[in-house]
Amino acid sequence: MEPTQDNMIAPFHIDIPQTELDDLVARLRATRSPAPLPGDDWDTGIPSGYLHELITAWANDFDWRVFEARLNEVPQFTTVIDGQRIHFVHVRSAVPEATPVLLTHGWPGSFLEFTHLIGPLTDPESHGGDRADAMHLIVPSLPGFGFSTPLHSAGWTSAHIAAAWVELMDRLGYGRFAVQSGDLGASISPEIARIAPEKVIGVHVNGALSFPDDLGEDARAAMSPPSTRTGWRASAGS
Repeated sequence: MEPTQDNMIAPFHIDIPQTELDDLVARLRATRSPAPLPGDDWDTGIPSGYLHELITAWANDFDWRVFEARLNEVPQFTTVIDGQRIHFVHVRSAVPEATPVLLTHGWPGSFLEFTHLIGPLTDPESHGGDRADAMHLIVPSLPGFGFSTPLHSAGWTSAHIAAAWVELMDRLGYGRFAVQSGDLGASISPEIARIAPEKVIGVHVNGALSFPDDLGEDARAAMSPPSTRTGWRASAGS
């Protein structure tokens, strides 16, 4: 696709104004912590002690500029699709025949979920893997999330986002690619395959937000009760 004013892709560099960082620190230091609920554990939400540790770390210890510099080592870009600014990470493997893979984050997530995968997936040989498994990675930020803000308009359904992702891949020159996502993104990747089945090599989802409606009574009875969330508590508290 030839670049035009309408489909232009621009490099993106994170540079949060210092005034905004100072304002955030001031707000955090002025936080009035609520009294802990009985038990103060993950069954009732975020434990007040854990939340206090996070606030203290952000307000006093966390160096955003160091983290920002590390993020800016990852190639990032923006483009406008249907009037919406779309931010995305695009890392091409040094292996020319690498498989393009589009990764979509969930809610409340961001492209940060995938940054630790960039090395192993684009350069598997250097991480004990096989060169043949190398991938080109494209990681967009959902409209209204992260740096794909501000939200330009309403109506960004899963199908609308999927169509935007197909357009993004066209602009990057990828005629065939795989898609992967989880949580909210798990509703988008299958839509991409429905919109452009000739372009999608395969779809992989985790944490899909769906539930079969044709289960028999025996199958339903064998399921754990909704209140059993041991795995969630363990991951949230780690």
